[in-house]
Amino acid sequence: MMDFGFDKIALIGAVALIVIGPEKLPKVARTIGHLFGKAQRYVADVKAEVNRSIELDELKKMKSQIEDAARNVENTVRSEVQSAQASFETEWSSATGSGGSETAALPFEPLPTPPPNYRNPGKKWRLKRGATPQWYKQRAGVRTHAQSGAARVARFRPPGLKTPR
Repeated sequence: MMDFGFDKIALIGAVALIVIGPEKLPKVARTIGHLFGKAQRYVADVKAEVNRSIELDELKKMKSQIEDAARNVENTVRSEVQSAQASFETEWSSATGSGGSETAALPFEPLPTPPPNYRNPGKKWRLKRGATPQWYKQRAGVRTHAQSGAARVARFRPPGLKTPR
């Protein structure tokens, strides 16, 4: 921006006081201040927009570089897996023998057959359970079921007393 020193600002103020007059000078100064503030905000917005567009271009370039690197890694992994699979197939065919019975050439026994069917134990896995076992709660007298106050009084009432009505 332009370089305004104290002497230049004082000179501009004195000229404005003479030309505009003391009655209108505060209003004109306020208007000039508002316009100057709007101009600064506009310049700041333009700078921010330019910076955002530059960052967006850089991010797009970075994204394309990362995608290219990912494709290269995928291709190398795929080729390595294919070569390993091919070498495994050749080794497997040479180890098992290409002809004859394959089970007789194996030095190990095949796996046993799995059990016929899986039966769900019937536990309610969605139900939240505590870590304290039920037998301990029963022995310690911990209540496991909610009971109303009247039901609790009726439960612990001595057998000879009658309920008042």
